[in-house]
Amino acid sequence: MRRLRHAKIVATLGPASSDLATIRALFDVGADVFRLNFSHGTHTQHQERLELIRRVERETGRPIGVLLDLQGPKLRVGTFAAGPVRLEAGAVFRLDLDPAPGDERRVCLPHPEIFAALKPDTDLLIDDGKIRLRVEACGTDFAATRVIAGGALSERKGVNVPDVLLPISALTEKDRRDLDFGLSLGVDWVALSFVQRPEDMQELRDIVQGRAGVMAKLEKPAAIESLAAVVALCDAVMVARGDLGVELPAEQVPRIQKRIVRECRRAGKPVVVATQMLESMTQSPVPTRAEASDVATAVYDGADAVMLSAESASGRYPVEAVATMDRILAEVERDPHYRELLDASADSRDPTVADAICASLRQVAALLPVAAMVTYTRSGWTSLRAARERPKAPVLSLTPNRDIARRLALAWGVHTVHLGSDVKNVDEMVSTARSTAQAEGYGRAGDAIVIAAGMPFGKAGTTNLLHVAQL
Repeated sequence: MRRLRHAKIVATLGPASSDLATIRALFDVGADVFRLNFSHGTHTQHQERLELIRRVERETGRPIGVLLDLQGPKLRVGTFAAGPVRLEAGAVFRLDLDPAPGDERRVCLPHPEIFAALKPDTDLLIDDGKIRLRVEACGTDFAATRVIAGGALSERKGVNVPDVLLPISALTEKDRRDLDFGLSLGVDWVALSFVQRPEDMQELRDIVQGRAGVMAKLEKPAAIESLAAVVALCDAVMVARGDLGVELPAEQVPRIQKRIVRECRRAGKPVVVATQMLESMTQSPVPTRAEASDVATAVYDGADAVMLSAESASGRYPVEAVATMDRILAEVERDPHYRELLDASADSRDPTVADAICASLRQVAALLPVAAMVTYTRSGWTSLRAARERPKAPVLSLTPNRDIARRLALAWGVHTVHLGSDVKNVDEMVSTARSTAQAEGYGRAGDAIVIAAGMPFGKAGTTNLLHVAQL
């Protein structure tokens, strides 16, 4: 089941993709990581889906990553006494803590933390930005606003506060219960929504304690302002363009997307570009040309993975959506210009032995006809540093750690094989690398492979050896 491409595909599971046959079909046509969106579904449903993923993993013999996506705090208005209301531009509208049903003059906003942080001239966005309110006066329990952009408003619509750093944790009580449950099931990645500050990621990391990789979903302007610090505290990043496109002008999102991808590549952290990538395929068997171009742009920029949400979770054509994305990725990677862009965007390396070894790997693969770059890793670090180089040759990652094998399913160009045990010496290392490369279809007798590992064997974080061998 070797992929003939480097960029990876994350597919969200949902009502349209919850049975064994569909999950297997999604994997067969290109899904590398499956996302369990805890904004929807029950614990029982998510457990059933994860068990089916592990069954597909056993049947195919390939490590498959599972991403738990936490809902995060959902800020919503309350109810209306007589159904939806219409807010006219220029009208006055009040938000307060009174739980009584609202009307065209006021509605409950049951979030005192928002009022505590508001200031006059702050904008509030409701229903994904369709309605814009500007605060004229506010207190600890109310905000008097002027309608800037009006429209129909129904109950429980979401509220975004783009220009305010809210004094709330990104982890709600629901998130904590979901996180505990997901970790007990053995998920491989945990994505944190509503990240505003580096401390949010540290809070999640302290709870997870290495039991899964931690991923920051970047959808708040405040997180972009602290981008380097947030990236430093996570293991991967998701460019969550949905809320990001609500809280920032749409024209800024492409620039910010590229900035996030560059920062993650510099740090050697996997980066996923998500939201509305093939949105029309929720109803259509083919994407728009603009959507195909959008997916391609993320790949040209060097993103590790691209993600499908409703397209694979609740759309009419989940398998076709993954297959379409797979074809787009493969077509981009066949373009000679793609390699030129990756080489031109290569960033400076850290002054470490591991980066020196992995940079040398890349140079060897550029000079010699190398069939594969083989990395031995316990923590995943060596493989991620090799992937950071975006080498021409594929990265064949060998690890005795099954959890790490699954996490690496998210990383660009990394094909991971779970070994039963650690190698004990250089001769065993070379022999295992040779036999695995041939068994996985990376070359034939006489082909060259280049190997990176750490000595002493079995100790994480000691990448210090480079060896060229022939099959």
